Amino acid sequence: MTDQLLYALAAEGQLRCTAAVTTRLVDEACRRHGAFPTASAALGRALTGGLLMGAGAKDLEKITLQFHCNGPVGNIIVQADPHGKVRGYVSNPAADQINGNPHGKLDVRAIVGGGMLHVTRDAGFEIGLMKEPYRGMVPIVSGEIGEDIAYYLAKSEQINSAVGLGVLVEFEDGTREESLSSVETALERMRVRTAGGFIIQVMPSAEENLIAKIEQTISHAPASTEMIADGMTAAEMLQTLVGDLDLVTLEEKEPRFECQCSPSRARLIIAALGREEIADMLAKDDGAELICHFCNATYKISGDELKKMLEEEGDVGG
Repeated sequence: MTDQLLYALAAEGQLRCTAAVTTRLVDEACRRHGAFPTASAALGRALTGGLLMGAGAKDLEKITLQFHCNGPVGNIIVQADPHGKVRGYVSNPAADQINGNPHGKLDVRAIVGGGMLHVTRDAGFEIGLMKEPYRGMVPIVSGEIGEDIAYYLAKSEQINSAVGLGVLVEFEDGTREESLSSVETALERMRVRTAGGFIIQVMPSAEENLIAKIEQTISHAPASTEMIADGMTAAEMLQTLVGDLDLVTLEEKEPRFECQCSPSRARLIIAALGREEIADMLAKDDGAELICHFCNATYKISGDELKKMLEEEGDVGG
């Protein structure tokens, strides 16, 4: 199944709904970063959550989620836009918890711990619009990612929301390597089997009986990973979650893990360091190397390119 991102309304506009199947993009992100199973679950949930929050945003808007965690995972950073593009990383992709939580799932809470969640919404910054971005901040109350996003939406944006995010990780032979000597082999055998989630938001005009009904329907629905494993599309997931309520699709697209880095941007970053630092890199390493945090791509700048940068600034390197 291809990845999907769906934005819809239900109950004659009283509910705003988004759902996503993100298996492929989460698997790509985790492979790029060499993330261990529990870190993969944390990153995958955050990537999906960012996509869902960005689904109904304005055209030039971008949303950034920053989980500043006091657990071993460190920080989780995600950026998403309304076109279904998302990128992100964890500070410590090796953060892992061999033993699962009491429900038999990966113990994301154990590696996230507490901390703060910062959310920034900015519009048009990259094309020169200097509109002041919206910033919100709340404590990390759960460490499960989905519950923390729901808390943020309720407290900072005053929108009561049901949030469900899931990532199911498996190994090719059904077992998990625990020996550090076999980490590389274990990661090669690991894959994201299913990933996805939903956000259902209650509009201020919603009737009380509708709120009670949707809470009951969601509580009895399978987890998002189960629905995706059963082959459900994003639309079928949402219909399951809202029950017999009408569902009107506003937009559907295929989301993807996509970074904004490029060789030209890497050169611009190096050039911005200044002549003294460029000359130092040229003298010590005869080149430079830049690694993108968001996608783990490596960009190598040759010594000749560094000399050209110095020449362009009027300082000829020897």
